[in-house]
Amino acid sequence: MDSIFLGGGGENYSLPQRLLLKYGNRHGLIAGATGTGKTVTLQVLAEGFSAAGVPVFMADVKGDLAGLAASGSAEGKLHEPFMKRAAQIGLDLHYRSFPVIFWDLFGEKGHPVRATVAEMGPLLLSRLLELTEPQEGVLNVAFRLSDEEELPLLDLKDLQALLTFVAENAQAISARYGLVSKESVGAIQRRLLVLENEGGAGLFGEPALDLADLMTVDASGAGRISILAADRLMHSPRLYATFLLWLLSELFEALPEVGDPEKPKLVFFFDEAHLLFTDAPKALISKVEQVARLIRSKGVGVYFITQNPADVPDNILGQLGNRVQHALRAFTAKDQKDLAKAAETYRPNPRFKIDEAIRDVGTGEAVTSLLEAKGIPGMAERTLIRPPSSQLGPIDDAARAAVMAASPVRGKYDQPLDRESAFEKLRARAESAAREAAELEARQAEEKREFERARRYDGQGYADPKPRTTKTSSRSDSVGEAFAKSFARQLGTKSGQALVRGILGSLFGRK
Repeated sequence: MDSIFLGGGGENYSLPQRLLLKYGNRHGLIAGATGTGKTVTLQVLAEGFSAAGVPVFMADVKGDLAGLAASGSAEGKLHEPFMKRAAQIGLDLHYRSFPVIFWDLFGEKGHPVRATVAEMGPLLLSRLLELTEPQEGVLNVAFRLSDEEELPLLDLKDLQALLTFVAENAQAISARYGLVSKESVGAIQRRLLVLENEGGAGLFGEPALDLADLMTVDASGAGRISILAADRLMHSPRLYATFLLWLLSELFEALPEVGDPEKPKLVFFFDEAHLLFTDAPKALISKVEQVARLIRSKGVGVYFITQNPADVPDNILGQLGNRVQHALRAFTAKDQKDLAKAAETYRPNPRFKIDEAIRDVGTGEAVTSLLEAKGIPGMAERTLIRPPSSQLGPIDDAARAAVMAASPVRGKYDQPLDRESAFEKLRARAESAAREAAELEARQAEEKREFERARRYDGQGYADPKPRTTKTSSRSDSVGEAFAKSFARQLGTKSGQALVRGILGSLFGRK
């Protein structure tokens, strides 16, 4: 198998339109207005790559793509239209299911998927939190301190603890890294709180996602299709877009160069791609462009799915070799301009005007341009997209649970880990400092009490205290004390006084 049958083009839709697997890593675009058939095209392509032994990753923003895990059925309400279309385009349609692994950032409809804060990095995290440039600078300082002080950033509480440390030591840190204001730290902390309230805390932690689990095949050699449940995630569009971009960046960093393989190592479908580029800073756009340009040499194909090709920046759009353009509606002047711009990117076909075809194609039909031999863009064709082999639409909860129970990663990510990291280390430092401070305070208090016991103020200054009088037994007197007492008694007698005069006379030469 060296290609994926996408549908029939040409006269009467009898000319097969095939995506060559060797150019599957040259990226692609699936575009079109709502309700024109993009989801079915996405499903068909995922089936084709999986059947060819290529693992697939995709986000399921509506819940419909879960049907890949179940076989289509002759009892389905679309069976007759499907068979009619299959006959028209020359397809021998057989229903089957595909090996699926369900994932979910919230751990509800799939295996939990996590990344560490350190893996996310300050650039993507700043994008996620919508930080200003000064706030992004403070976040970069925090990441630098994490490395230098050996304070691992694994989950949100690690980052929150480190930011608290930065605020408490802002003066010393500013002297070393530049101005770090407590106000900027406070703003970042508030954005982290918002992210936490949106459920984003579940994204950060361990065990982190092992990329190898996205690139497996089943016992029959079919590529596993990893489906990220994104219906709830879409309520936090920045979280959705940032996570997918992080995953793409991790693949780019981790995978080795493979040149031009006979088929991709992985195909990555980026649905609702406009969310990635809306209000994105230049640094982020540059990063996406770099990844898109270079990741194909790692054997990864990236396919952007969006309503309008204009949603994708030109520098990235120019790298998308395989294109499936469903209908675009031209209701406004801007729509007409976007339609004309989209038509200009296709290789002309003398049989029809491309802009008119893009405007007029019906549901399940598209204008396609797929790379041919030597990577040359194929001539634009009006193509009737083939029906899927798997179930069209979602599956029920029981079927999803059965797929998860048989999953090759069952139990690997279900329980979170909380090993020692920045939060625990900073807490230990704080506790140690508190103990040392308490001990120092206790020593100083004791020294003060000793000082006050040793000296008394007599109105003119501090004087030594009077010796305490205690009754002691003559048995306990030392030899020196006994001698002193005896000498004192002798001074009161005549013999004692004579003795003193004799001692003084000998000392001063007198008798």
